[in-house]
Amino acid sequence: IHTHNDSEMGVANAMEGVRAGAVHVQGTINGFGERCGNCNLISVAANLIMKTGKTCLADPEQLKNLKQLSKFVNEQANLRDNKRAAFVGDSAFAHKAGMHVDGVRKVSQSFEHMPPESVGNTRRILISELSGASNVVEKLIEMGIDNIDRKSPEVREILQTLEKMEKGGYVYETADASFKMLIKKVLKEHKSFFELDGFRVIVEKPGKDETCLSEATLKLKVNGEESYAVGDGDGPVDALNMALRRALQKFYPSIEGVHLADYRVSILDPEEATAAKTRVVIESSDGDTTWGTVGVSENIIEASWEALVDGVEYKLFLNEEDAGQ
Repeated sequence: IHTHNDSEMGVANAMEGVRAGAVHVQGTINGFGERCGNCNLISVAANLIMKTGKTCLADPEQLKNLKQLSKFVNEQANLRDNKRAAFVGDSAFAHKAGMHVDGVRKVSQSFEHMPPESVGNTRRILISELSGASNVVEKLIEMGIDNIDRKSPEVREILQTLEKMEKGGYVYETADASFKMLIKKVLKEHKSFFELDGFRVIVEKPGKDETCLSEATLKLKVNGEESYAVGDGDGPVDALNMALRRALQKFYPSIEGVHLADYRVSILDPEEATAAKTRVVIESSDGDTTWGTVGVSENIIEASWEALVDGVEYKLFLNEEDAGQ
């Protein structure tokens, strides 16, 4: 059977075809194809094995590579991963409301149709205005902090800090790394990998028909040693990111593999015009892992810097965790 997705029925029709006796399903990984796309073989494989018990892979254990396969094909096509893709998307097993998180912790089947690990995915607990103590406890468990009670003073302090930060314009639903850094600061476990001495960002337009040029100069200290770097880029934030990476490279070589995957800006109080607060959300990636960070300020460069620093520190925090295992 060979189906297309013009009516959003590509996978459904393929499954019905198999139920009716088809033994060969044609489609594409991630549903790429003409018009609205072809039948998505990622979803077909997961449904056949997990929902009907049929064998469609030489080794059913290979199903655990499904998310990795989806990401690989997207990378080859130079496309971003679809966070809401069934089975393999980052949001496929994400939970936000406190009641949902509490239910998942007690009986995962109450809110999840299958174990996320079976397709190589992971459960994600989001932090937002709907969060409760259960969300915070789950984040602490993710960070290796076990045996903590949801009514403990630490959890209460984290929730109070979260409320204060959200009133200031911060959102952590798509900035999980920043929230983890916030937890470490509240618990007095945060480590500063470098100290900023100062930076300058210049944007120049050489002429009427010339392209804008952006350059950032940055000075910081790592373990008391000064490091100075200059970066240029497609914009002031890109230039600042390049300068930061160059300044840290000789101390932390793994930073070289980190790049900005996404950059989003929101104006929080537009009635304040040019004095309005700006929220910047940055998505960083090292090729294997992707993480989000957030910064808020009346100055877009300062908000961007805050998000950049969280992103770099989170990467270095992960490196230390891996080295300690």
